[in-house]
Amino acid sequence: MPTVDPTPDQIRALAAEARTATGPVVMVNLLRFAGEEGRASYRAYAEQALPLLHRAGASVVYAGEAAAAVIGPDPWWHEVLLVRYPSRQAFLDAVMDPEYQSFTHLRTAALEDARLVPTDPAPGL
Repeated sequence: MPTVDPTPDQIRALAAEARTATGPVVMVNLLRFAGEEGRASYRAYAEQALPLLHRAGASVVYAGEAAAAVIGPDPWWHEVLLVRYPSRQAFLDAVMDPEYQSFTHLRTAALEDARLVPTDPAPGL
């Protein structure tokens, strides 16, 4: 089932994790755009979001178009975006900021489907 925005339960679960998981987190964004208009809307969103994310201590680790698969079926996603935050709390603070909330509708309109997966550094790698 396509999803674009987190549910309140998902935000609450992440907030609960933030109380104990205090280290850095890389948020994996899997993005499927709603046509070319969606790509344009996402770019407008990103232009406004990046300064706020940088202010929160976040940095884009990688952004790229999904290509033909080497293993398995071709990807459903159009783009993959990895953003590193100092902590889950820093992520939550950034996305709950009223300034961020004022333009998040651009992201919602841009996407047909999305996943946002917090990841922790693998031990020993």
